[in-house]
Amino acid sequence: MENQIQNSERTMTTTALLCFFLGGMGVHRFYVGKVGSGIAQLLTLGGLGVWAIVDFVRILLGKFKDDKGLLVKGNQ
Repeated sequence: MENQIQNSERTMTTTALLCFFLGGMGVHRFYVGKVGSGIAQLLTLGGLGVWAIVDFVRILLGKFKDDKGLLVKGNQ
């Protein structure tokens, strides 16, 4: 029996671009369905930039998850 890891329907490229250009507003979190933390990032300007940078690095490393806990990976 083969154990497959499911990936999110959201793409890494889109998530990374949204985070890079609009990370301070949490747009990338809204995109992956994390509305609550997206609002928190919006109100704190991306944790004064730190939270957005951490998210950007996690996206590029393939460690960022969507609202269902699925990894946001490369373009499918």
